[in-house]
Amino acid sequence: MTAKAGQTGLFGAEDGEWVTAHTDGGSRGNPGPAGYGVAVTAANGAPLAELSEFIGIKSNNVAEYAALLAALEWALAQGHRRLRVVSDSELMVKQIQGKYKVASPDLKPMFDEARRRIAKLEKFEITHALRHKNKDADRLANLAMDRGMNRGGMGRASAVVTKATPYPKAERVLRGVVKDGRVELLGGSLPEGCFVKVERE
Repeated sequence: MTAKAGQTGLFGAEDGEWVTAHTDGGSRGNPGPAGYGVAVTAANGAPLAELSEFIGIKSNNVAEYAALLAALEWALAQGHRRLRVVSDSELMVKQIQGKYKVASPDLKPMFDEARRRIAKLEKFEITHALRHKNKDADRLANLAMDRGMNRGGMGRASAVVTKATPYPKAERVLRGVVKDGRVELLGGSLPEGCFVKVERE
């Protein structure tokens, strides 16, 4: 159960109260199988929601931004207008704070979307914390990656229904030729960031 802003139900959430989202994103391989986790708590520390999703083959930084976007989306959808985000990604935190520039073409659209969502809030804060102070979000991110890699294990039930895309597996053999030290496929294509095994014929 989640209390929306303006209600004083189970968690005592009221208009003007802050909610806190601990966010984390990870990638096994960087890029590799990636997922994010978000643990949201009310002003009194009561749990409001857990978000956890596998996002495919992505980098660590993309996964960190995916977690931030999920936290912002949840807060806006639930009517919370004051949001604190705690992340162990120093890069993302300082980019959102305006201390670092966003040079990556993968991160720029996510950064822009985050800024648009932040603008819809009444108040917003984002701070950096060391990983050991972000354990719940880290656990949820790892659960997402485990699900995506078909390792199973859901942990305790999430307050938000999660989705997981199976870890992609090769279904056929593609042929190619080496030119200038690179393999050029002779037919077919592969998704960006996937891992391949090359054998000489």
